Amino acid sequence: MEVVELGKGIGSLLAREPAATPVSAPRLVPMMRRSRVGGVRVGSEVKDVRRVVVKASAGEVRKVSVSEVGGAPAATSVVRGVLFDMDGVLCDSEHCSRKAAVELFAEMGYIVDDKDFIPFMGTGDANFLGGVARKYGIKDFDTASAKKRYYQIYIGKFATPNSGLGYPGALDLILQCKEAGLKLAVASSADRVKVDANLAAAGIPQNTFDAIIAADLFERLKPAPDAFLAAAESLGLPPHECVVIEDAIAGVQAARAAGMRCISVTTTLSKEQLTAEGPQLVREDISRISLLDIQELTSSLASP
Repeated sequence: MEVVELGKGIGSLLAREPAATPVSAPRLVPMMRRSRVGGVRVGSEVKDVRRVVVKASAGEVRKVSVSEVGGAPAATSVVRGVLFDMDGVLCDSEHCSRKAAVELFAEMGYIVDDKDFIPFMGTGDANFLGGVARKYGIKDFDTASAKKRYYQIYIGKFATPNSGLGYPGALDLILQCKEAGLKLAVASSADRVKVDANLAAAGIPQNTFDAIIAADLFERLKPAPDAFLAAAESLGLPPHECVVIEDAIAGVQAARAAGMRCISVTTTLSKEQLTAEGPQLVREDISRISLLDIQELTSSLASP
């Protein structure tokens, strides 16, 4: 088994911890960074990701047009991979994220409400913060420095290691999927620094996953399908053999755009809001999702 880790953050906080079931040691691939011109830098070469999807696998990075992948999931396709969103799926962190953001804006002298951030959930932390800044007409908002301070607040107050941030049942489902031979990835719109901190806070070893995909890698985040398509490629699977587990509208839309089946959880939004976006199944939270739900998921849409 290979572990592909994409993105950049505070490092593999749990790289030395053994997984609950035996797995091979993580294998890293070359770091990929955004260039200043809107692409992804691989070594000295800049890959343009504004019109293409970066396709990453062990020892190889290539790109394909979005039109070559995605589309409607095949109804009878076997499920061989599971792509987990992080905030609101693996980790009970959406409300913590909003609290940290409210504190950030208070430091800047602005009083905002945590509900202001809900429309921007799942679309990347730059938009999560920047969307509210635009709403309140904040001029000269420095996204990079705001994100840096936001992560300091969030990690310091809400995501200390083994602080119980994980949803009950999350690790159980992960291990059941592994035992059943499914390939697993985290595919998050958060930067790698937050992904690392959240998994550590949830007590979920990183080497339980075959791939970790973070927002640092991409110019286009959810609802664009890029992260999910790169996750499928890193697992060596076609999109129609993957199931996405998501809590945000942007994530459900990204799964559909990628041609993947989707299970949504109502940890943040209502069943009615999520069902309108066309997931194949809606559950209350990850503890309500069974291995059988995943293995027998068809392309039929959830009922309202």
